[in-house]
Amino acid sequence: MAKDCEKSIVERVPRRTLAVNKRKANFAPVDLGLREEDAVREAQRCLGLQSCESCDMCDLLCPDLAITRDEASGKVVIDLEYCKGCGICAYVCPKGAIQMVLEE
Repeated sequence: MAKDCEKSIVERVPRRTLAVNKRKANFAPVDLGLREEDAVREAQRCLGLQSCESCDMCDLLCPDLAITRDEASGKVVIDLEYCKGCGICAYVCPKGAIQMVLEE
């Protein structure tokens, strides 16, 4: 029903800059920007696509109190014995980290 929901830190992509000795020789831009693949990776890091940011909105709005946070690991735990599958948690998750799927 849910992906692992934990806060993780993703390192920034280092910016490419002009070498100091070349900066003194001309008026070229110092910041060379990002390559296309680095820009995509940086955008995914910034947007946090489908990764939990520990906002606990799912826990706060669950009508069945089926969602808790494991204090040892920091992960969100959904007790499927109490969850009635209303989908409120998936609807209110700002990052889409919780997805409703059909059980087989």
